[in-house]
Amino acid sequence: MLAYVPIFLFAIIEGEIYYIAMCVAAAAGKLNWAGVIVAGALGGSAGDQFWFYLLRGRIHWLDRYPRLAKYRDTVIQRVNARQTLMVLVSRFLPGLRVAIPVACAYAGVRPLLFTALNLVSAFAWAGGIMLIVAKLGPNALSAFGLRGWWGPLVPAALVLLFFRWLGRPSRGRIGVG
Repeated sequence: MLAYVPIFLFAIIEGEIYYIAMCVAAAAGKLNWAGVIVAGALGGSAGDQFWFYLLRGRIHWLDRYPRLAKYRDTVIQRVNARQTLMVLVSRFLPGLRVAIPVACAYAGVRPLLFTALNLVSAFAWAGGIMLIVAKLGPNALSAFGLRGWWGPLVPAALVLLFFRWLGRPSRGRIGVG
């Protein structure tokens, strides 16, 4: 049981690196794979929820900064329009694991909704990594075309695109009627 505590703690702090190493240990039979998944998922979720609950109802001090305040309505609108999807994918976007819970806190996402969706996302994340490491093996990312020096650029580009999308003012939609 104590072997799974570091998995929980490292999942709170950094995410993939230590968790992947523990998935390798589980695949080698040194740890129970279900225990690794549960510890990783609960730790990852705890890290996300820490920021959400810490800043919930307290982050509007950002409005005092005119440069940030001009994006407030856009951020709130975009988060509320896609809050379910945003929370569900947050575990899979390493560069946004703090930004998405903070944006959800800023937009006033309901705590029960955030917690439930975040737990679902965390278990999908932990199970997905375990599946890739234990079942598909080290060549799994190559099968998806993520090999070579540019592989790490894909997540970085997604982070950049997300922030540009989140801060871009919405365009008025032309409706009929």
